[in-house]
Amino acid sequence: MATGARRLGRNPTLVALLLVVALFGLGQALSPGFLSYGQVLNVLRIASFLGIVAAGQTLVVISGGEGIDLSVGAVMSLAAVMTAHITLARDALLLQALAAVLVTGLALGALNGVGIAYLRIPPLVMTLGMTGVVQGLTLVYTQGQPKGRAAPLLNEIVVHPWVWGIPGILFLWLAVAIGMTVLLSRTSFGRRLYAIGANRTAALLSGIHVPRMVVATYALSGALAALAGYLFVGYTTTVFLDIGGDYVLRSVAAVVVGGTSLAGGAGSYTGSVVGAVVLTVLEAILTTLRMGEAGRQVVHGLVLVLLLAAYGRQRRLRQ
Repeated sequence: MATGARRLGRNPTLVALLLVVALFGLGQALSPGFLSYGQVLNVLRIASFLGIVAAGQTLVVISGGEGIDLSVGAVMSLAAVMTAHITLARDALLLQALAAVLVTGLALGALNGVGIAYLRIPPLVMTLGMTGVVQGLTLVYTQGQPKGRAAPLLNEIVVHPWVWGIPGILFLWLAVAIGMTVLLSRTSFGRRLYAIGANRTAALLSGIHVPRMVVATYALSGALAALAGYLFVGYTTTVFLDIGGDYVLRSVAAVVVGGTSLAGGAGSYTGSVVGAVVLTVLEAILTTLRMGEAGRQVVHGLVLVLLLAAYGRQRRLRQ
């Protein structure tokens, strides 16, 4: 039994998956119907936005160098207000809005990467500073008053069921998951990313252009955060200035829950997907218990602290 427990501990994704099952069981015990087909789909739909933001965060964390992207929430918010402002509820402008937000996210993420790779600014400092810059850009763009609504087609794509009652956003999330899995496990980019996360000096000596990889990684993180903001408008139909603010620490927590090492060089997007579901089910349970916002914040903070403590122990064991 002890050997089985140790093996289980070496597979954090499986541990997180078991935690999902346990949380769904707890939710069903607290509120009959929590495990109904419609409720499970609703939980997954809400988790999808966090999962897409966590995709970029996963790349950044795997890249190592104490990498964490604190600007994802601000980029997501800017993308959301841009989407609503450009489309103004007109379906014909959806592709134009998508192109605009993806280019913006790529550019902002690339600026993070340039600051970190070439100017040697620590990732926490650089991405925190970029958060302030993007928030200022959002205020300038909206003049403090976001306007516009989601185009009906975007709402249709994101919210309405496609097959067997499954909303479109889950199929889009599946596409992101497949793309991330292929990127990390089947491409030279993925192999180089794990290499620079494990040891940047060794990666540099082996011929990998580390600065370019860092810039590309943060650019992808910005683009994925922007994509999440674009799709989130289809869910909410309206926007406000800090619509993505809650996704910063939650995206980091999802990555940690999924077993990606904050030291870099180890992890997978599959784990981050499960981590996003864990956090969303936990939020649903706290809502079922009618816990106030302050209480939910305390619980989420405690969960993150416990996970980081467990991570610290895991790193000491590895060393």
